[in-house]
Amino acid sequence: MKRIFILFISIFFIAYLAPMASAHCPLCTVGAGAAAAGAVWLGISKVVVAMFIGAFAMSMGMWFSKIPKKKYIPFQKTAIIIVIFLTTVLPLMSIFTAIGPLYLSFIGEYGTTYAVNYSLASTVLGGAIVFISPGLNRKIKEKRDGKVIPFQGTILTLLLLILAGGIIQLAI
Repeated sequence: MKRIFILFISIFFIAYLAPMASAHCPLCTVGAGAAAAGAVWLGISKVVVAMFIGAFAMSMGMWFSKIPKKKYIPFQKTAIIIVIFLTTVLPLMSIFTAIGPLYLSFIGEYGTTYAVNYSLASTVLGGAIVFISPGLNRKIKEKRDGKVIPFQGTILTLLLLILAGGIIQLAI
């Protein structure tokens, strides 16, 4: 029941914010995919690789959602993003599964421990970073009066992903 509730909240959240996401290019998609391949080659944790896969899936979904020029169904862009994200991530989850404990001391008399799929959580985190980075890039452009460095959006996205990956690698 909790999973279904979280799924519907997530879909609502993405449906509400997807029209704001207007940027993503093949370069960001290739960059996220190359980061995932590089992480595997370097022997980085499965959880970090799953984060890069989530970033790749979200980037690909946002890129492909711009392809149809005509709107055929309500929330068409959101549906395309969700379908591409799920069809990219779900088949790979069996390869990148890392399950660990989450202890919540404030629940119950002695606390409660839940089994959490770290890979799934990091996949969602990678997708969220890619989803948020175009808006963050626009804010930086506004603050700098339109001045940008070459490939600023791509650099920002990859920098955020590498920073989050480094934190996850050190924490887990």
